[in-house]
Amino acid sequence: MGKGKQHKFNERTDYSYQRELKRLPLHSAKSEPFIVLSFRNFDRTQGQSFQDWEKNQLLALAIEKLTGICQFTVPQAIANKMIKQYSKGTFPQNSHFHHPKHIPEDIAWCSMHIQGKECVIGYFTDNIFNIVFLDKEHRFWITGKRNS
Repeated sequence: MGKGKQHKFNERTDYSYQRELKRLPLHSAKSEPFIVLSFRNFDRTQGQSFQDWEKNQLLALAIEKLTGICQFTVPQAIANKMIKQYSKGTFPQNSHFHHPKHIPEDIAWCSMHIQGKECVIGYFTDNIFNIVFLDKEHRFWITGKRNS
């Protein structure tokens, strides 16, 4: 080895380290987290049970759809109309459901259509989709009939 190469790494200055760090790309912006699901606040007193949806061959389809939205962020799912988010603090007036006592009043309710009129109802806490109801008959947010 040549005389100048023996102590190459011992001779580096603070300036040479700073100069090399400037070449590295910095990723200071955090990416949006993907949607995750929670059944912690699931209301078993309203809507249907998982067993009912399984009997009607809806549960597997719902799980497939829910698995699919976990590949997206909340803004992406709302922008792509995979989930509809209602105004914050608004519970539907003609609903066949009532606001559960264990759910905060100031949330923005959301619905996700599984197929046709079948919906999963819940709300977001950050990126967590809290599933509250299974609504097989579209009785949570009742709307007028279309195209009739």
